[in-house]
Amino acid sequence: MLDWLKNINKDYPDFWKDYLAKFDAKSSDVIVFSTETSGMNPNKDVILSIGSFGIEDNSIAIGKSFEAALLQYKYLHDNGLPNEFIVDSKMKKLVEPDAIQMFVDYIGNAILIGHHIDFDVEMINAALEKIGCGRLKNQALDIDVMYRKINDITDRQFSLDELCTLYKIPKSDRNSSSEDAYRIALLFLKLKNKLDLNF
Repeated sequence: MLDWLKNINKDYPDFWKDYLAKFDAKSSDVIVFSTETSGMNPNKDVILSIGSFGIEDNSIAIGKSFEAALLQYKYLHDNGLPNEFIVDSKMKKLVEPDAIQMFVDYIGNAILIGHHIDFDVEMINAALEKIGCGRLKNQALDIDVMYRKINDITDRQFSLDELCTLYKIPKSDRNSSSEDAYRIALLFLKLKNKLDLNF
């Protein structure tokens, strides 16, 4: 049977069907997110935490946030890694399928913002594949690409720390996905005005 026929007949989980149905309408919601991962290979590595904030009326909507530490005991055990991150984290702790479902419910059809966001999206997609779902359909914008477009730079990429230094956004001692998401949100608000983006 052809692959596209298999996909049409695939029985997705209910939460994924609800997610897909949200794209019948265009969204004006904007959500910034960041992941902390065990490495840079979506096929082998896993998400350790997700941090996210909504953007409303040109400001960060702290009340519209999502934060979770993903329990990845099997991955950590199989790779001989300690689990201090999971034990010490004060974030809500969830097994990966529950965390991914809650995150998908949270983002809906919103426009997603991140730093090198293609990687974060691929990590989410890899986790979705494990639970029999498709790939995220959300429009995604990358603050590094936005910065380079504004400054007509085509020969290099910028780290999150470099962009924060350029825009005088302080770095916190606390290194987490939520802290990164907050800094990305601050950068996005500065960059979107220069690009005259209206959502």
